Parts: sequence; structure tokens; C-alpha cells
Amino acid sequence: MNNFLKRIANYFLIGVLAFIPIVVILQIVLFMKELISNSFQLVYGYWDNYFITLIIFSLSFSLFVYVGYQLNKIGGTWIIALIDSAVNRIPLLNTIYRVTKKVVNLFSGHEQKEAREVVFTEYPKEDVWVPAYVTNKEKDMYILFIPTSPNPTSGFTVIVHESKIIKSKMSIEEATSFIVSVGVDFNHHDDLQQLKPKG
Repeated sequence: MNNFLKRIANYFLIGVLAFIPIVVILQIVLFMKELISNSFQLVYGYWDNYFITLIIFSLSFSLFVYVGYQLNKIGGTWIIALIDSAVNRIPLLNTIYRVTKKVVNLFSGHEQKEAREVVFTEYPKEDVWVPAYVTNKEKDMYILFIPTSPNPTSGFTVIVHESKIIKSKMSIEEATSFIVSVGVDFNHHDDLQQLKPKG
């Protein structure tokens, strides 16, 4: 009887874990629905007319599509340049805006530069390797962001010498997937050969 209950509990936990990705996706969908709904009600509260509200949302949607297209094809747009110019004149806010923009660009892939890559570094001690995003570099010194699992937006920023890193073949997206999945989603097994102790 005891073994039977253990098996039932085990099957139950496996079933719950199987639904976690679906629940996460549903939460994101519900969050987006609530965000759009609240925005719609906010606009409707000002105009009290569904036709005007729909026009405003259509224009907003078209604006985002246009900006996305310009960023993807050209790498910039006059709208963003105008906003950048205005915000850069405001003390304190310009620093927050600039840093936030750089972080978003790092993960989105826009304004991709040579420094945007994934490396392995020993952290928190020798022979313990972690993937890290290269956020900046100056000559042979690398500034790395070491994300934590399963939330890659939290972590540590460190400065290391070039000799302390091993370059990975993973892209930013693959490294993020690896971190979120706590190592389950990992296909670059050839990277592991580089991390083996020498001697």
C-alpha cells in the first residue's frame, strides 16, 4: 500500500511538472491580455468612444510595427533618435535610459557589436565553470555578466582578464535557454571538452 501511494505521488509530481511550461505560457498570455485590456480602458476612459479608441490602438500597433521594421532592416529610426535626443538632455533620467537601452539591446540582438558573445569563466572558484555574457571589453580585460538559474536577469557583474575565460559557441539565446532550463537545454557538448581540467 505504501509503495502504491509513493507511485501515485510520483506520477502526480511528474504530471504537475509537465504542466509548468504551459502554466508559464498562460501566465504570459494573461499578463499581456491584462496589459492590453488596462491600456484599452485607459484610452477609452479619456475618449469614451470605442471607434476613437480602436483608431488610437491601430495607430499605436502600426507605429510599433514600423519601428520594429526600421530597427531590423536599417538598425535605427528617426523616432527613436528623436526620443534619445530629448531624454539625453534630462539629468539622471538620461543615465537610467542609456543603461536600460544597452541591457535591452544586449538581449534583443539590436546594435550587435563584437563584444556581444558568450564565454565560460571560473566562478565562484577554480574548476567551477559558468556561462557569462560579455557586456563590454577593453583590450584584454572583459566585463562579464554572470546570470543565475533559472532567472537570467539576476546575477553578478565581474571584470576578468582574457586568460580567465574560454569562448563558447553558444549564442546569447542558447545561453539564456541553458540558464532558464537549469542546464536541461544544452546542445553544445563540444564546449565541455574545453572545460576539462588539463594534465
